[in-house]
Amino acid sequence: MDHEDEYNETFVSYLEVIWGEGYLSPGGPAEVGRILEGLDLKGLKVLDIGCGTGGVAVSLAAEYGAARVIGVDVEDPVLTFARRRARERGLEGRVEFIKVKPGPLPFAANEFDLVFSKDSMIHIPDKEALFADVMRILKPGGRFAASDWLSSHDGAPSPVMKRYLETEGLGFGMGSPERYRRALAAAGFEDVRLVNRNAWYATVARQELTDMEGPLYAKGVAAAGQAETDRNIGIWRAMVPALEIGELCPHHLHGRKPG
Repeated sequence: MDHEDEYNETFVSYLEVIWGEGYLSPGGPAEVGRILEGLDLKGLKVLDIGCGTGGVAVSLAAEYGAARVIGVDVEDPVLTFARRRARERGLEGRVEFIKVKPGPLPFAANEFDLVFSKDSMIHIPDKEALFADVMRILKPGGRFAASDWLSSHDGAPSPVMKRYLETEGLGFGMGSPERYRRALAAAGFEDVRLVNRNAWYATVARQELTDMEGPLYAKGVAAAGQAETDRNIGIWRAMVPALEIGELCPHHLHGRKPG
């Protein structure tokens, strides 16, 4: 079955008002820096899973010195933004964006020094297959560094969490920290480390909602229209309580391929 695009131009335009140009998830360049803390990307070949509009992939080359960055996504609208961004930065020779189908990644074994992802693996339900595939394409000694949206448990969502998921309306396949940890270990990763970012984003999201309802409202309407602006305010009003009870818990994820 063909994938139906969820991140259309209007939705993307609004998210970039909140999270910054080229970013479709929280924290912008600073949060990317926290995920990559202690890693030297100079001269490396990097894969960005769920690259969105390309802000991170371009930064990995331009700011972090990666020699080659390939960004993959399943949706055409975001890839159009991403390719334009690489052209505008003069990075077409070092940054490439590829449309892929859900399922195994179309790359050879031992191809990448680093596999990165920023809050997009939530759209991939089979975490076990995903991390086995990431292990396959990493070179021996290669690193996995990512962030993602997690649920605190693998049971049925609470009413608060259920309301958020229904309001968000995206194709989410959430997993718990324990499931991610098991899946990474089962794939063969060493030095597995998870960092809970719930407390950070609960605070940030409350401020985002205040800004969306106040000083950013007119900017959001100008960028994406009143209907999209009001729809996203409704999402944040449902999301903040899910963060406050700790059930929605973004995490950083790290692992190393033996070698």
